[in-house]
This record gives sequence, structure tokens and C-alpha cells, in this order.
Amino acid sequence: MTYTVDFTTVSTVGLESSPVAEALAGLRANEARYFRNKYDHVFTVDPAEDAAEVIAWVHRILREEREIVIASRPLEATAFEVEGIRMAYVFYESGLSVNVMYTVEDGGKRAVGFKLSDGMEVPEELASRFKFARQKSKLAGTIRGSYFVVKNEY
Repeated sequence: MTYTVDFTTVSTVGLESSPVAEALAGLRANEARYFRNKYDHVFTVDPAEDAAEVIAWVHRILREEREIVIASRPLEATAFEVEGIRMAYVFYESGLSVNVMYTVEDGGKRAVGFKLSDGMEVPEELASRFKFARQKSKLAGTIRGSYFVVKNEY
């Protein structure tokens, strides 16, 4: 069932099995606030079993671009388009959030972003390959993030 993420009252709905559920919920709410404020877009997520196509697309890009396979189980995902940018998010049980920003027009910005929930370790599959910058968030505490540029067509 689709869940509309509320960034005023943060909820762990759908994320309960994560050992960092509260921090992951804050991270998810932080993304919801960003898209609401910047694009007036209501951020919704679906359980992983209902979002297999989105998860497969994100996993394909990770695998083909950088040979990355995320070990953690996906809990939720979403995909939408705003102002010519296709966005996809996958939220994992470990507390990891992976997003793909893919400008539809040729020559636009295309990247994969990783965000780590407060309190989680850097996943082994990312630890030796990326440096993570820190940012503070009222909703999510300290977020650690990194990214890479997508070079191929998807």
C-alpha cells in the first residue's frame, strides 16, 4: 500500500524492521520535505514487493555503472518525475537510501546518491569506494552522503 511521507510528524511506518528505523524515517522525511519545498511534489513510497520495477532499475544502474550490489534488503521504493528529472529512491533495512537522479533530456545531469542514516555503519560494498560527507538535518540528525555520475543510458 502506498504511503505518503509526512515530514511534520515523522513515522517509521514501513521501516520497522530496520535497526535504525527512527533515523531512516527521519532521512525519508527529509527527502519528502525537500521535494515538497522545491517542487511542490508529495513524496510517496511503496513497499519493496510492490516496487520491484523501480528497485530493479536502481540495482541495474549500480551493477552496470560500478559493479555494486547492495547487500541489505530493500524495504521501500518510489519513482517519479519532476521538471524533466526522473527520480528513484530505494530505502534499505540497513538504513541506507539510494537515489537516482536521471535527467530525461540528453546531456542533463544524471547521478546516483547514497545517504546513510544516523547510527548505521558504512556498508561494506561502499566503504572502500566512496568518501561520505556529513550534513546536519533537523529531521534525520547527521546524514552522511556520497554520489557518482551516471555515464550510460538507462
